[in-house]
Amino acid sequence: MEVRVAENNSVQIVEVEGEVDLYSSPQLRKILLDLSKEEHKAILVDLSKVKYMDSSGIATLVEALQQTSKYSGKLKLANLRDAVRDVFELSRLDKVFDIYPTIEDALQAF
Repeated sequence: MEVRVAENNSVQIVEVEGEVDLYSSPQLRKILLDLSKEEHKAILVDLSKVKYMDSSGIATLVEALQQTSKYSGKLKLANLRDAVRDVFELSRLDKVFDIYPTIEDALQAF
């Protein structure tokens, strides 16, 4: 798994590529928690290049959402592939997260 962080108009864009599973999720967790420790108000996770995500990946995103909400930050998700979207829908987390079809849609929502 690879993770890149870029900034667009004060929105931290976290681009994730590969599989997010038990072995790789700690890397994503560290990046997201570091961003929340810095109290970035807007964090966008781009999942367009994620083919697979297991429960540890979901837990990582839930934890990041909880951390950002502590300081009134916003964490949004964009570009979920069907397989990843299915996991969110089955766990009903699609009702918890702000999920957008494109990066542009998510950026406009901040």
